[in-house]
Amino acid sequence: MASLNEQKNYYNQPLLKKAHWTWEVILYFFIGGIAGGSYLTATLADLLGSTRDASLVRAGRYLSFVGIIISPILLIKDLGRPERFHHMLRVFKLRSPMSLGTWGLTLLGLCCGFTTAYQMTKDGLLNWLPIFPRLFKALPIKFIEVIGSFFGLFVASYTGVLLAATAVPAWARARLILGPLFLSSALSTSLASLSLILSLGRREQLAEQDTLKKIERAELVAMSTELGLISALPFILGPLARPLFQDRVGVFFRAGTIGSGLIFPLLVGLAWKLMRKQTPRALSIGTSLQVLIGGFILRYVWIVAGRASADDPQATHYYNAIEWKER
Repeated sequence: MASLNEQKNYYNQPLLKKAHWTWEVILYFFIGGIAGGSYLTATLADLLGSTRDASLVRAGRYLSFVGIIISPILLIKDLGRPERFHHMLRVFKLRSPMSLGTWGLTLLGLCCGFTTAYQMTKDGLLNWLPIFPRLFKALPIKFIEVIGSFFGLFVASYTGVLLAATAVPAWARARLILGPLFLSSALSTSLASLSLILSLGRREQLAEQDTLKKIERAELVAMSTELGLISALPFILGPLARPLFQDRVGVFFRAGTIGSGLIFPLLVGLAWKLMRKQTPRALSIGTSLQVLIGGFILRYVWIVAGRASADDPQATHYYNAIEWKER
């Protein structure tokens, strides 16, 4: 197979129209992933955990609610006109990732609203209302959590599928890996967010320490999965991986996401786990922040790399040639 520089091109003019997404979409991908992952984590802690995990359930419900409120605002701002979001709700297309994403975001928002209202009632924040506390306590919260966790899982992963459903060479070639990669990143960043919230609070209580240990174990699994998927990218993408790993964007990706956001927190977590000790509070806060920064950089890098891939006519020719060969 010829290299990208040897591929024929049409006077070096881009063959594809690149996505002109701005910072709103990158932030939407990041916050939406945290919202979906936090809801899923809170549900699992509520259904499968113990009463000692009450702080995790509370933090996950509130965090997912905040994230699901911010996400549509960012999406609508990028669309330019609020009615465009409404128009996408007027139809339901199984073949349209945008349509599925809009509906998934909306339905997760409804479930987040119900569970947050239920949690606020338990916390006594709605006692000033005459009817609503009694109404919200009667909600079938377990059923709502199960339904909502499905949409949380969907929202956490669909942004990767959305990228893969385009004709952009780097995104389309990584179609089998982008969904799982964005899902594992959503889980690692949501767990890091919850760990950060709990670590900033009081962690002297035995229940808090036990919950943080569970979060740390889950973080190790999520980050290991994410790192494994990233390590497969050069083999899957071939020359199309150049925008991800080279130049300034590559430095961001290798240092910000892979090194600082995944490898270092993994080594720290494994070291303290082998010593069978609780990770120090300051170190836990620091590594959580690194994971969050790395998760944001991951989404930024994929958007920028996609633009570079769409601008490169040789990348389009290479992708078409290798896809045709594999059929």
